[in-house]
Amino acid sequence: MGGLVVKRIFAVALISLACSVNVYAADIPSVSAHSAALMVADTHELVYGKAEHTRRPMASTTKIMTALLTLRCATPYKEVTVTEKMAAVEGSSMGLMPGDKVTYHDLVYGMLLASGNDAANTAAISVAGSATEFAKLMNKTANEIGMTNTNFVTPSGLDAENHYSTAYDMALLGCVAIENPDFLAACSSVQAKLCYGNEPYTRYLSNHNRLLKSFDGAIGIKTGFTKKSGRCLVSAATRDGVTLVCATLNAPNDWQDHAELLEYGFSVISTKELSVEADSVAVWGGNAKKVSVSALQPIQINSFCSAEQMETQILLKPYTVAPVEKGQVIGEVRINVNGKTVKSIPLAADNSVTSTTQEIKPKKRLTVRIKAWLKCLIDRIINSFKER
Repeated sequence: MGGLVVKRIFAVALISLACSVNVYAADIPSVSAHSAALMVADTHELVYGKAEHTRRPMASTTKIMTALLTLRCATPYKEVTVTEKMAAVEGSSMGLMPGDKVTYHDLVYGMLLASGNDAANTAAISVAGSATEFAKLMNKTANEIGMTNTNFVTPSGLDAENHYSTAYDMALLGCVAIENPDFLAACSSVQAKLCYGNEPYTRYLSNHNRLLKSFDGAIGIKTGFTKKSGRCLVSAATRDGVTLVCATLNAPNDWQDHAELLEYGFSVISTKELSVEADSVAVWGGNAKKVSVSALQPIQINSFCSAEQMETQILLKPYTVAPVEKGQVIGEVRINVNGKTVKSIPLAADNSVTSTTQEIKPKKRLTVRIKAWLKCLIDRIINSFKER
């Protein structure tokens, strides 16, 4: 938020007790996966890792990125006519044929439930013009997310030279993907009723993810397998407001790996409620000189943290001009973990402040703003010297 005054508060005293590990924490599991990562969805904190930064092929878990980009780039219920080039792909399929009409919505479900390579290929070509151009978009998005050890070549996850990722990067992608409500609705569906074909007719697709039926709180995400990659899986589960994402690459016993890792994660993660006090904000031209502010919702975070790793930032406007409405947002609280902002909560006025003058003319309003800006600048300079 532009023009805000930043106040950092290290939350050690407030949350050190809450951040201690649960005395009933499960033992750290021993997993079959060659690479594994368990992450807190809210904070992207790594709870468990095993060769989590080692590059490996990731098979059809690739479709997490393909589905997410399809949802971001395309109109969900717009129809696509499948071409021979789109349908000409080996492996798992949602049953598309040249000439079929299918919506992007159904392509996403075809990718995430049936792991359709034809669905991924059709979406990629229709969105970007070619699979090669779509891969460029995938890699650009991966870079923006922070997937520093990933390179996408195919939209489906079929083996290709230089098509690789890591357990850490795939867990991170999973965290980002489930923030999209349409993606989450698809990947958490045990079964879907779709309509496509030439002419379209009703089909039913079932999800390959066994955890949706066998693990309490499971909400997705995607399976994968090739001979080169071995069994790959990215999963997510939610309990008591805590969401975890787990990724394994080349895991002979992936279902058990994920069940044990998720149980371990839920035993060591808890919800921390932070208490912060925000300064009042100066009001110009009102029946009160200041207005107090408070958070619009509880300042909570699900974290596997140490107290030293967490801080809060209070960002407030240096001033506001009357009238001020109760509930009007004039700042925010940012929760930082390991120096990274993981959550932002709005700060709003606790009460209304009425204007005591007639509407300020533009020229006078500018003068008021300049005076307030100068005062804010002077206060910052003074505070900077105090901190030295």
